[in-house]
Amino acid sequence: MKRFLVIILIFGFSGMALAEGRSVVYYVNGSEYEGYYISAGEKAPLVLLIHDWDGLTEYEVKRSKMINDLGYSVFAADMYGKGVRPEALSEKRRLTSELYRNREKMRDLLKGAISAAEKAGGNTDRAVAIGYCFGGAVVLELARSGADFDAFVTFHGGLSTPEGQDYSKTKGQILVFHGSADQAVTLNDFVSLVKQLESAGVKHEMTTYSGAPHAFTIFGSDRYREDADRKSWNRFVSFLDETFKN
Repeated sequence: MKRFLVIILIFGFSGMALAEGRSVVYYVNGSEYEGYYISAGEKAPLVLLIHDWDGLTEYEVKRSKMINDLGYSVFAADMYGKGVRPEALSEKRRLTSELYRNREKMRDLLKGAISAAEKAGGNTDRAVAIGYCFGGAVVLELARSGADFDAFVTFHGGLSTPEGQDYSKTKGQILVFHGSADQAVTLNDFVSLVKQLESAGVKHEMTTYSGAPHAFTIFGSDRYREDADRKSWNRFVSFLDETFKN
């Protein structure tokens, strides 16, 4: 795997509400990325948050603030590049497809984000990774890579495993929230992942929500389902408490 270089700078987002956090500009393999960091204190556990296929937007900032309010630091990573926030479906598909085809780059970007989070003040010794949609698939890539995280959480994320990969190196628990009405990620994908995790001896918890389509947690969209969002969020909150406070 090629080596990667991370350098970080800190300054304000232009055009993005910052809540009480700050932006973090960092470099991976010579390219510039812009994440978002909000601290709950030096010793607080860290949540690494991976965005959906829209890129790092106000949605991730809002979720970061919600998690921070619970007492956790959050680093929202950037998988596309500083200023790359696609709006057209064709561009979203192009950017995600590029990373799906290049898993080495995806893992380099994850390593870069983790390093940037640590340099920004995040406690990577006590950490979980979470992702939404595309970000959920990225989080499972991180799990398969053997990253030393306490857990990996996916909300309506991609669940398929690339050819040649498995969960034999996974160290943390896996928590999956999935909509039963999801047409992009099927129940067959869900069942396949269950079998893979059970076979690999990976501790996991996987929940489905009736009537919930893909992207059921995205506020304001026609796919949003309040019931599934509330239930998955409440379980996520209790899971964090179980993981870090017991």
